[in-house]
Amino acid sequence: MNQEPFFPAFIESYFIALGVVLGGALLGGLAAFMTGKPLLTEITKLSDMIRIWAIVTAIGGTFDAIHTIEKGIYDAGTKDLFKQILLIVSAFGGAHTGATILRWITQEYI
Repeated sequence: MNQEPFFPAFIESYFIALGVVLGGALLGGLAAFMTGKPLLTEITKLSDMIRIWAIVTAIGGTFDAIHTIEKGIYDAGTKDLFKQILLIVSAFGGAHTGATILRWITQEYI
């Protein structure tokens, strides 16, 4: 885990995941529109498909996260393990918020 303070990393993780979902789905929707696919349906589908990649992007790659979790389990570094889990939960929240905002805008759930 990098040496930046935890709370700023927690907030950044949320907003990076949010931005990846919103930006990726909206730009993908633009490409769908250019190719003749239904714009709002494609934006909703893309936001659901992009969520896992937004989480991976927000936590800074999977190898650091896995190494920190391994260190927390095997070396009794519970503080680092707890921080990493909170960062992942924050990224989950940001990705979910982005997908929810897009579902509200597109109203594809109706």
